[in-house]
Amino acid sequence: MGPLLTIRNMVCDRCKSAVARVFDGQHLPVKRIELGEVELLREPLTDELDALRGALRVEGFELVDDRDAVTIARIKAAIVKLVHHDGDMQGRVKLGDHLSAVLHKEYSGLTALFTQVEGITIEQFFLLQRLERVKELIKYDELTLSEIADRTGFSSVAHLSTQFKKLTGMTPSTFKQLGVGRTPLDRVG
Repeated sequence: MGPLLTIRNMVCDRCKSAVARVFDGQHLPVKRIELGEVELLREPLTDELDALRGALRVEGFELVDDRDAVTIARIKAAIVKLVHHDGDMQGRVKLGDHLSAVLHKEYSGLTALFTQVEGITIEQFFLLQRLERVKELIKYDELTLSEIADRTGFSSVAHLSTQFKKLTGMTPSTFKQLGVGRTPLDRVG
């Protein structure tokens, strides 16, 4: 496995493409790019890292160096990928088990670090991401609320509606009628 770099604010496939262009422009050989993470074919030199850091910043990304910040960025990327890119959550994912498997760390340590640094729990961040996904699906206007609740891991439409109203101040139906926009994923939490 090549050296891994953690990149903050990568939340979609367009972000992956933009980051790939930055690395290409910096002539750094990439093995693979995932949300929040880039694996290189070789260790970058110090001056290459400095140039990369600046080039990423211009595009709205940030190279993460601090070990705790890397862990937080990896937690967020894993949650964004799970909620927004891995399809339906009909299996009612056990978040602790999922994150422990992806990050190869004990969930209790991950949750303590996340809460200390971010000021909210991992579960709250997960819920915020799921509600952003709900907003997206409501905007598409292709699914019923029951289907949306099922796809986003809520036990029922009532549960979804309660959580949605608690965090947005409106019901999903009101949200749909108003045509309110989504929060950009890199701003959630």
